[in-house]
Amino acid sequence: MNQYTPAPIQSDQPSHLMPTYGRQQIAFVRGRGSYLYTEDGTEYLDALTGIAVCGLGHAHPVIADAIAEQAHTLIHTSNIFEIPWQTAAAQKLAEVSGMDEIFFSNSGAESNEGAIKIARKYGNDRGIHNGKIIVADHSFHGRTIATLSATGNKKVQAGFEPLVDSFLRVPYGDVAAIAQLASERDDIVAIFVEPIQGEGGVNTAPQGFHYLEQLRELCDQHNWLLMLDEVQTGNGRTGKYFAYQHTTIKPDVLTTAKGLGNGFPIGAVMVAGPAVGVLAAGNHGSTYGGTALGSRVVYTVIDTILKENAVENAAQIGQYLVEQFTARLAHLNVTVRGFGMMIGIELPKDCAELVAIARDTKQLIINVTAGHVVRLLPPLNMTQQQADDLLDRLVPVIQDFLK
Repeated sequence: MNQYTPAPIQSDQPSHLMPTYGRQQIAFVRGRGSYLYTEDGTEYLDALTGIAVCGLGHAHPVIADAIAEQAHTLIHTSNIFEIPWQTAAAQKLAEVSGMDEIFFSNSGAESNEGAIKIARKYGNDRGIHNGKIIVADHSFHGRTIATLSATGNKKVQAGFEPLVDSFLRVPYGDVAAIAQLASERDDIVAIFVEPIQGEGGVNTAPQGFHYLEQLRELCDQHNWLLMLDEVQTGNGRTGKYFAYQHTTIKPDVLTTAKGLGNGFPIGAVMVAGPAVGVLAAGNHGSTYGGTALGSRVVYTVIDTILKENAVENAAQIGQYLVEQFTARLAHLNVTVRGFGMMIGIELPKDCAELVAIARDTKQLIINVTAGHVVRLLPPLNMTQQQADDLLDRLVPVIQDFLK
């Protein structure tokens, strides 16, 4: 068992944390691979991995060693100097993404802010002021003012009006609605969508990934930027390194975070084609973006994912899980969908209470999104035995709930 130092909390003192999270009353002090442990040693199977963050599982020894070694060497110098590990991380990320230029941020929301700025600048460079970006219903792009404005969720936006007015919203997957906007307006500069909507309920477009190909055609036709939010779907999550690689197209702007650092906070916004060179010196920046420590983590995470064939494993085990859930729940009115280790089980009624039921009765960590979709985001390197463990814990919980 790993040793840990307990946090010096005085239980008789009030919490000084802002109450911005509806926290579950459980704390984990240690993790290893697909499992988490409470202070008393109780083991939980983690099928959420920090909401698609720890793609290589918890406390991966290669990642941990790289963090420790770099922390003992050099953590931060600022982007006013060359950062060799940042250059190396960018090269590694360019290899797996096919993109040309990369800016490192600290989170998915910051990466998406960068994408929005690129679209704005792209429009202004072409004489389009306050250029509009087409986004989708039920999307989630972050909680900063611009990204929550782009998000298709009224609850996220409530209380923060006035919103940024740069966005035009259409139903997810509705290409005809986009074509209609194109015929009515001359101020559109970009389309910004998730290949799979995670927070929205693990939604794919009705036409599947062909949707992205249709968007690519529209963007090429109208000289718009195609911008993909792969904060959640990137880094092997869907059985390809990036979800758009299920197709033959390439975006102009690509964002990612979450699994990029396997728990270390870092994100990236990447550009190709007409988006290359849009941002120049002085147009964008970040104090902590791409530190020596963060960049080494990115390099090591990508290198480890490739060496361990984690993307291929995610595709194989993910397909197995979808097939098994479909078969074992066939007698119930549920829909199972997903790619790789991004799986949604849609129930015929709201099921938020399943989070506590699975946790307390089966020691299983899951998530419910969109009110009625059980969302599973297991580690990419989950084994067959662990997948069977997940099935044996979750299937009875859903069956009992829907009796």
